[in-house]
Amino acid sequence: MTDILLYLILGLAAGTLSGLIGIGGGIIIVPALVFLFGLSQHQAQGTTLALFVPPIGLLAAWTYYSRGYVNLKIAAFVCMGFFVGGLLGARIATGLSNIVLQKIFGAALLLVALRMLFFK
Repeated sequence: MTDILLYLILGLAAGTLSGLIGIGGGIIIVPALVFLFGLSQHQAQGTTLALFVPPIGLLAAWTYYSRGYVNLKIAAFVCMGFFVGGLLGARIATGLSNIVLQKIFGAALLLVALRMLFFK
């Protein structure tokens, strides 16, 4: 029961940040599942990807859409690319060791952080 409550709190935090600044799964949920809940990097990434199956972002997206902040054309094309890219990425990731996958994940987060902090 305690784990369920902690998972709900994690989802609430990630959902709030996702709605607020557009982040969630990769930046919040994956590290939390690895460091707080002891999942492997593969398990954390797979579990987070499973969140995309139901329309979890529907209410947040609707809020942005109703205020004119959603470009449906871009969203549709990115979604199509993500559909295929997700498969390709998952096939590559499941063939890597947990340590290599963690290092790739960390490097990606670091590069994004550096880019956002120091470059236009």
